[in-house]
Amino acid sequence: MLKDKVVLITGATGMIGSSFATGVVKNRGKVIIGDISENKGVQLQEKLGKKNCIFFYVDVRSPESIDEFIRKGSDHFKKIDVAIHSAYPRSEQWGTAFENLKPENLAEDLFGQLGGAILFSQRIINFFIQQSYGNLIHVSSIQGVSNPKFNHYKGTKMISPIEYSAIKSGIISITKYLAKYYKSNNIRVNCISPGGILDSQPEEFLEKYKESCASKGMLNSEDLIGTIVYLISDMSKYLNGQNIIIDDGWTL
Repeated sequence: MLKDKVVLITGATGMIGSSFATGVVKNRGKVIIGDISENKGVQLQEKLGKKNCIFFYVDVRSPESIDEFIRKGSDHFKKIDVAIHSAYPRSEQWGTAFENLKPENLAEDLFGQLGGAILFSQRIINFFIQQSYGNLIHVSSIQGVSNPKFNHYKGTKMISPIEYSAIKSGIISITKYLAKYYKSNNIRVNCISPGGILDSQPEEFLEKYKESCASKGMLNSEDLIGTIVYLISDMSKYLNGQNIIIDDGWTL
């Protein structure tokens, strides 16, 4: 389905990013994977095979680092058809309660995630314009679409940070803005908003979360692959400026 497609992925060693990379390769595409975690990046490259996957270091908070990542990836595979931004840099205070937020850490998180999404979009779209086409996919969240269900967190040490909601709703706005801004340039921009991803959450939380869903509840990162393959493929070539929610009905 993705034969000859070259897909560049930021945050590629994370749960979601690595699932995307694996899904692309399984569907006969090739991936340029980037992250600040070099050891994990090299391991993923070896797992997927150097014929199909190449890793380069990238820090999405730095335009120079992004440009170098894009240049190295495009030099290696001679093109970039699609870019997926799933990088998720966090400060040391990430997950702190609203009442205890510190301005310096808040600024770091807002810039790293929301600012990084804007900077990455700027740099990759510059490349797409020179290439005469491109497809950019952002990763938001159900928290960017709907308020947290705070009762799910009662009795646990888990917190849904207010800055996470602000960032993820901002990414949806960035997606729509860019899709319209570049609508006559053969460039499309879309976004996915996954539900919660299973990652050793407390059983009490999982049970409450599932009550708001249709069947499965928390998702595995692999559950997102079908949608991302669709967005990468030519089957979605007339889809632009959209946010696709994948949440097993959580937002209903």
